Amino acid sequence: MAIPTEPVGSVPRDRALQEAMAAHAEGKLSAEALDELFDQAVEETVARFEATGSPVITDGEQTKSSFATYPLDGLTTLSPEGAVIPFDDGHTRQLPVITEGPFRYQNLAGSYVERTKRFTDLPVKQAVISASAMSLLYPQAGIDGYAQEQFRADLIDQATADIRSCLDAGADSVQVDFTEGRLALKLDPSGGLLQQFIDLNNDVFANFTDDERLRIGVHTCPGGDHDSTHSADIDYAGLIPQLLTLDVGRFFMQMASEADPAASLRLVNEHLQPHQRAYIGVIDVCNEAVESPETVRDRVLAAAEHIPVDRLGTTDDCGYSPFSDDVATSRDTAFAKIRARVEGTRMAADRLGAT
Repeated sequence: MAIPTEPVGSVPRDRALQEAMAAHAEGKLSAEALDELFDQAVEETVARFEATGSPVITDGEQTKSSFATYPLDGLTTLSPEGAVIPFDDGHTRQLPVITEGPFRYQNLAGSYVERTKRFTDLPVKQAVISASAMSLLYPQAGIDGYAQEQFRADLIDQATADIRSCLDAGADSVQVDFTEGRLALKLDPSGGLLQQFIDLNNDVFANFTDDERLRIGVHTCPGGDHDSTHSADIDYAGLIPQLLTLDVGRFFMQMASEADPAASLRLVNEHLQPHQRAYIGVIDVCNEAVESPETVRDRVLAAAEHIPVDRLGTTDDCGYSPFSDDVATSRDTAFAKIRARVEGTRMAADRLGAT
């Protein structure tokens, strides 16, 4: 397909798997039993991805507690009283904070790649959490004997190791989830916090070669959880110019649910660098209605009015279930939307003569 199309990452977990993960957390299910269920969940997810015609596969994040907290599972030096993120529908998510150093990831995402590759020969994409999101784990009051500067250095090392583990495990590409980008402008409209996030992530990306950075991408959206968002009210125009200074080759950008996609697409085209490709969201994951392939086709054609076809790709606006307890969308709905994205992108490529 001349216009590449890729998922963002997560798909809804089966209710039985969610219950098993909760039982394991409560000490009621062994790690061995849970691991067998994980294998079954990933194998079934991969098979359903392949059935949609998707040219790139993920594990649907079936085995993660959440897209953000997987590096922390098993870490004992945490306090639950971290940043609270409010969503538009009134529910919240709260991050923990660390209580002592040195900071070390307990799980590297390369292990997810290894599991996924056992069940498919197609290219495997792996999503990882950004260093900037993990930076929120350091408490505002500081930690005696563990300065924020040392935490930052440790964090860069750990985030680098996380991405490196995926590449070493055979991932075709690695996507860094940066949903806090737009949120940063909500917390600090001056753009200072966003620039701190950009600089931190670029310090991670500097540890990779030019060719490796072409295989690394960044995903941005206004946060998707239980069909609600945390920062869709923030003007995309405030984010896009700084976002595209991240030194990677790919960007996965929410757009289907955007109020004025044409204005945002013009900005993307203005700031996209020659070596970068923009994967534009053509599926609204917070809307339970399944898009038709024709709707997707038209969204791709609209994007192609602003972005050259050779630098254009398609994706979903966000993951379908970034937190393991999210049941807003069914697996059937998610895979129907993925199939529509694949088919609609192919239809648009045909129309544009890009096949």
